[in-house]
Amino acid sequence: MPFGGKISKSLSAQMRIIAGTKRGMKLFSPKALQSRPITDRVKESLFNVLYKYDLPSSARVADLFCGVGSLGLEALSRGAEFVAFIEHDPKIVATLDRNIEKAGFIKQSKVIRANAFKFGAFVESDGRKYDLVFVDPPYADTSNVSLNSQLGRLLQLLGGQINKQCIIVVRTHRSTSLLDQYGQLRVLGRRQWGTMAITMLQEPGQ
Repeated sequence: MPFGGKISKSLSAQMRIIAGTKRGMKLFSPKALQSRPITDRVKESLFNVLYKYDLPSSARVADLFCGVGSLGLEALSRGAEFVAFIEHDPKIVATLDRNIEKAGFIKQSKVIRANAFKFGAFVESDGRKYDLVFVDPPYADTSNVSLNSQLGRLLQLLGGQINKQCIIVVRTHRSTSLLDQYGQLRVLGRRQWGTMAITMLQEPGQ
């Protein structure tokens, strides 16, 4: 399953929803945003794998380090019930809000401006946890994958914020290899394309 794309300062023409009810909708993106855009081919490959786990249909999703919302909005377009978007940069959050409004997903979304490394996916007061979590921090923040690293502590925190069947998708540079286990989470598999890789984790026995 490939993840690819070059850093770009002008992403609005490249980033879009590729399937589902909002297929073809282009996403707004700040002109000065430095990012690692996910190509249509890569995104399709990822969701083809998720379909094997009956995701994202009717799922509660958390999109951590979500940027302008590419993965979370794709999930909503493909039938997710709800997405919590977690992003720290206020300028990017402003653009994310525009994308959610443009897609008509305001009622199915919650935008949380926060550092996801510290707070994870945020469980609401009703106690409802998540079925699918995207974790996509900057590569520099995932070079250390030890249990006591930022990423390691986040994955252990997520273990208490997810349902038993939840799939966690972590995006890193291809040179980064996660540990086999973080708390109750174990690696299901890893795929790469170009400079990017994804690792999927889940509690064992599901």
